[in-house]
Amino acid sequence: MLSNTCKYAVRSVIYLALNNEEDKKIGIKKISEDLDIPTPFLGKILQQLVKQKMLLSTKGPHGGFSIGKNPADITLLDIVKIIDGMDMFEMCLIGMNTCKAAHAQQLPCPVHEKFCEVRAELFKLFKTETIENIVNRVDQKLDYYLL
Repeated sequence: MLSNTCKYAVRSVIYLALNNEEDKKIGIKKISEDLDIPTPFLGKILQQLVKQKMLLSTKGPHGGFSIGKNPADITLLDIVKIIDGMDMFEMCLIGMNTCKAAHAQQLPCPVHEKFCEVRAELFKLFKTETIENIVNRVDQKLDYYLL
């Protein structure tokens, strides 16, 4: 459902929320090593999140990344919108047409009705699940590194 890029973005935001301390910045190499994500690829992802003010970035020898918003105010949907867009909530599961067009034309694909229910539940989950909720459920930081 989610692209690998989006999964990496979610993991990165959770990681930075777990390690959120006042004035603490974490270098991209450290994040990359801990999450096992290639550094150049991670850099592009993190910059997208910085542009949307979800993360903060500081350059220089003591620079790095930190969470830019209160984790309680960041939902999974916020991250998905930035990285993947809303296609997973609008496009046909089997690629025949957009679901919006299928409803309007009354020509849904063979799995449309069943997938609409699943999509609605996914949307609800992504819209209500905050990074703070996820961080609160992580028992130990080491557990997170195994994701």
